Amino acid sequence: MIELDLQIASCASCLPSEADVRAWCNLALRQRNTPSELTIRLVDAEEGLALNSTWRGKDYPTNVLSFPADIPDGILDIPLLGDLVICVPVVEQEATEQNKALTAHWAHLVIHGCLHLLGYDHIDDEEAEEMESLERQLLAEIGYPDPYRDNQYTDPIPS
Repeated sequence: MIELDLQIASCASCLPSEADVRAWCNLALRQRNTPSELTIRLVDAEEGLALNSTWRGKDYPTNVLSFPADIPDGILDIPLLGDLVICVPVVEQEATEQNKALTAHWAHLVIHGCLHLLGYDHIDDEEAEEMESLERQLLAEIGYPDPYRDNQYTDPIPS
């Protein structure tokens, strides 16, 4: 079970529903056997740029930033997993540039961010392959194509 705090700090009109975001989080976090609390903040380019600059030293907004809670056991009585920040205009731009259905790209980035909160990473090739393989598997379960395949515009496969 997840406790999700979805914060909308962007005035974009093409945002996923809270139900979709929650479903994608549940899918990504189902391997975790304990309850999880997380915040997902959907931001505009200005806030995305400021956060990426502050935390990664990069002078551009990025699609998703993950902030794992990394709190030692026994400190808090809540199952705080961490925070995700997703930059709405970057998600929309990437979906267009990569010929991906916007909903499929949203699903991918929410799942990708949740996996980062679980400790998955893509710094080296072996870690990247493990994380990307899991992303492909999870997205396929809900009818979305391989997000790492070029120019795959598609809507979900009907079940």
